Amino acid sequence: MFDLTGFQRDLLYVVCGLDGPHGLAIKEEMEEYYEGEIHHGRLYPNLDTLVDKGLVEKAQKDRRTNIYSITRRGEREIAARNEWEQQYGAGELSG
Repeated sequence: MFDLTGFQRDLLYVVCGLDGPHGLAIKEEMEEYYEGEIHHGRLYPNLDTLVDKGLVEKAQKDRRTNIYSITRRGEREIAARNEWEQQYGAGELSG
């Protein structure tokens, strides 16, 4: 996961947290988190990068809609990232 951008990591977490989301659902989640509009030209190329890296699968729901799901490799990468963050106390931060 070290070679992903922060935006791509966030996308991976969103895909993992939603049940077979389509692009618009992912976009809405990201816009809520980033507190601003996420353009299609940013969203879909980054989703395609996650697909190309084997972290996310893309399937066609209908002629216009793709759905995304996390792969086992994606799940392992998230687990490894979470473990790495815990090693440095990310889970122990308190105001």
